[in-house]
Amino acid sequence: MPELLNSTERDSSYPPPARKRRWWIPVLVVAVVALGWYLFAGRQKAATSKNAAKPAPPPAPVLALPARKGDVGVYLNGLGTVSPLNTVVVKSRVDGQLMEVRFREGQLVKKGELLALIDPRPFQVQLTQAEGQMARDRELLRNAQVDLERYRLLWSQDSIPRQQLDTQESLVRQYQAAIKIDQGSIDNAKLQITYSRITAPVSGRVGLRQVDPGNMVHASDTNGLVLITQLQPSAVLFPIPEDSLPPVLAKLKTGAKLGVAAYDREQKQKLADGTLLTVDNQIDPTTGTVRLKALFPNLNNELFPNQFVNARLLLEVKRQAVLVGSSAIQRGPQGTFVYLVKPDRTVTVRPVTVGVVQGDDTSISAGVNEGDLVVVDGAERLREGSKVDLRDPSKAGRGKGGQAGQGGKPGQPGPGGQGQGASHGAAPGAQGSLANPAGTGNPAGPGAPSGSGAPAVPQGRGAQNAPAARQAR
Repeated sequence: MPELLNSTERDSSYPPPARKRRWWIPVLVVAVVALGWYLFAGRQKAATSKNAAKPAPPPAPVLALPARKGDVGVYLNGLGTVSPLNTVVVKSRVDGQLMEVRFREGQLVKKGELLALIDPRPFQVQLTQAEGQMARDRELLRNAQVDLERYRLLWSQDSIPRQQLDTQESLVRQYQAAIKIDQGSIDNAKLQITYSRITAPVSGRVGLRQVDPGNMVHASDTNGLVLITQLQPSAVLFPIPEDSLPPVLAKLKTGAKLGVAAYDREQKQKLADGTLLTVDNQIDPTTGTVRLKALFPNLNNELFPNQFVNARLLLEVKRQAVLVGSSAIQRGPQGTFVYLVKPDRTVTVRPVTVGVVQGDDTSISAGVNEGDLVVVDGAERLREGSKVDLRDPSKAGRGKGGQAGQGGKPGQPGPGGQGQGASHGAAPGAQGSLANPAGTGNPAGPGAPSGSGAPAVPQGRGAQNAPAARQAR
């Protein structure tokens, strides 16, 4: 029993073995925390040094032009059709054989010009017969008039009855009526001879011939001989929205002459100038438009019948409006805006109210004043407060810059046109350019800008210049 108690006391005097193995846990926690702090501090230091070594972005090269004041027209546009004032189907008014054709297909003829001849001999025979009949009846009338004078003398002497005198007077009147009939036959024969000479009823352009010489023609033929279309003057029919009709009617009531210009399909080339003639008397309910008719002198035959043209009706002219380049107008979620260049060569976003657009210019109703520098090219890389480097407008190309590898020279403006940026983006093995790496146009503007590109830098041609082109991007 004592031995059992001694063993129990001996066991309770020693700590448990598990407590002697837990001393390393705090050491491990301290080591992990120290390692994490070391790694975090190292990354922070590397990021700080990297940011300190990164240079500030260079100013963005842009082209800025001052806003100006000028006159801008308010136009109503419509797709119209050239309609001739007169279209005549030339037909024969008598029956006969077509002897000659005196016109060439497509020829411009004048009113009264001889076009064709029909055999006149049958009508000349009728004329001779009518003239002979008239001569016979004229002599009979003369003889009856002489007898009438005799009967009047005898009746005054009471030698003949009154009935015989009255009969002779009636006979004279019959011969007079016969002479009128003969005169009508003569005139009819002469008219048939005149109709055998077919002349142009109007001035215009002759179409394709429908009948060849030698064929018999009749007054009842449906096709006729040829079609003549009057070209001078010509009319253009074009529709406008019904909402635009009241201001047009208001102008017409005052007696104002509204000018109308006709352009080609692409609206780049002006074909002719004219004036508004009239307005249709009803609105088309299916389209909600009303047709207008404009008259053009067409002296040089610029307009061709049934040709599609873009008609532009000048409704009014706004004087001294603030104008900027259309490429300067940007669009975003907040609406339309422009980038204004401040004196410290930074840009600011200025919301604007866009007015009338005329060609490459856009009028600004509010937001921009005359003389404000507005960015017209290079705005796709700008933000509020961005630094800019202003390019010289006199050295900046308009349209597409000189193409590299094909004779393009630095600073040489290309032949460009509207809707193109400074140059095309470079591609491996293709033509490179440093003028506008973003490609064509300004995606932030109202469509493609109207030109104002930068001079292209030649990069050569071939695969060896591809890295340089990519570097330009």
